[in-house]
Amino acid sequence: MHDLSARAQRDALASGELTPTELARHYLDRIERLGESLGAFITVTPDAALERAAQLEGVRRDPRLAPQPLWGLPLADKDLVQRAGVRTTFGSRLFADFVPEVSDALALALDDAGGVSLGKTNTPEFGMPSYTENRVAAPARNPWSLALGPGGSSGGAAVAVAAGLLPVAPGSDGGGSIRIPAAATGLVGIKPSRGLVPSGTALDGLGGLAVPGPLARTVADAAMLLDAMLLEGPRTGPYPFTVRAPREWNSTLEVAAVAASPGPLDLAVVTTSPWSATVDIELDDEATAALELAVRELQGRGHRIHRLSPAWPTTYSEHFTTVWQSGASTIPAEGEQLDLLEPLTRWLIEKGRTITARDLATALRGFADFERSLIAQFAPYDAVLTPALALSPRELGWYSSDPVRNFEQQVQFTPFTSFVNVSGLPAMTLPVTESSDGLPVAVQLIGRAGGEHALVSLGAQLESVCGWGDRHPPVWFD
Repeated sequence: MHDLSARAQRDALASGELTPTELARHYLDRIERLGESLGAFITVTPDAALERAAQLEGVRRDPRLAPQPLWGLPLADKDLVQRAGVRTTFGSRLFADFVPEVSDALALALDDAGGVSLGKTNTPEFGMPSYTENRVAAPARNPWSLALGPGGSSGGAAVAVAAGLLPVAPGSDGGGSIRIPAAATGLVGIKPSRGLVPSGTALDGLGGLAVPGPLARTVADAAMLLDAMLLEGPRTGPYPFTVRAPREWNSTLEVAAVAASPGPLDLAVVTTSPWSATVDIELDDEATAALELAVRELQGRGHRIHRLSPAWPTTYSEHFTTVWQSGASTIPAEGEQLDLLEPLTRWLIEKGRTITARDLATALRGFADFERSLIAQFAPYDAVLTPALALSPRELGWYSSDPVRNFEQQVQFTPFTSFVNVSGLPAMTLPVTESSDGLPVAVQLIGRAGGEHALVSLGAQLESVCGWGDRHPPVWFD
């Protein structure tokens, strides 16, 4: 069953060819056989999943109610998302035994869309790093090479989808946390525009950085899950400050992805990063080769290619670090509880609690100036193309225990993602080729604010010419 696309599985459920119980059992069996070696999950909930599947089968849906586009489709919550009655660790020993009494808006939204949660996917401590290693569970392992990490912080979700333990999965992205693991594991990952998803607009978070979005094997599958996230369910919306799609959007994102016929478009290519003012950024040869391959393919489809060197402010690194540390300062750890945290998290918290209101206000003002400047520089182009990652996936244990060096390593690994969160723009990473040692290599497409339809259409066109969709890691066939 996992050989089918997520869309095909959805259609088989809708036609009655598959039942929610059959599909849930199939994935639960794969998780039981393969999950421990991959570290994709922190908690698996087979009893709750099968009960939910049976419930969906036993209730005739009232056609007057909101549609359930994910009816019966297996999913899992990233372990930063609370689900009532299910252990939620936030990737930290501090919450190793925490069981929430209420569910977060994203979990409710996915339930309203008809999804079947199989458990909680692995994430680093409080989702702060761009790799998925913590002290409450085994590290998430890249299914293309088990000695490597899958990136983060939605690393467990990416591993589960790439290895065929889930058809699609939701993640969250505050600095690249969907796009990074998608790129590292050969998936499509979409960070929506700030304010677009009712259950997670980012407008209520510090700096407006983190939004939920999909990880999937194809652009159309990712668009299908994002469509479901955009529904205003009976318990989660509408949010008065949620961006609404333009009126000319007369079709779903999934339809736009399947159509895959944009153009000719004006596309900018960017290979520099605002982090370069303070961190030594080096783009490896295979990332460069993948980017140039994507450029050639898009140019061959009639798109006009422009090289762009944005005017990056020298204050970007300082302002981003200030906001990241300030956000960590609110983590509820005091006194001896700090000893339970990992060195990076403790450093972020302790630094964050020394930041003055004036320093934070300055950083947030810098964010606003950066957003305005970047959107103006990107405005002449229909989309912007960058590398997804600067380096290939890193070995497990590669990141230093020294927090300052660790933070620098994360920037060197993925210098092209966080600025998209600061600007609030939508972006997608997708694989276009493989490295000399058989690992997926991806690129990033950045769209205009609210321009998800154009972005998925362009991504689907690039996907169709690069032909990645049928490739799977060895564990897929186990």
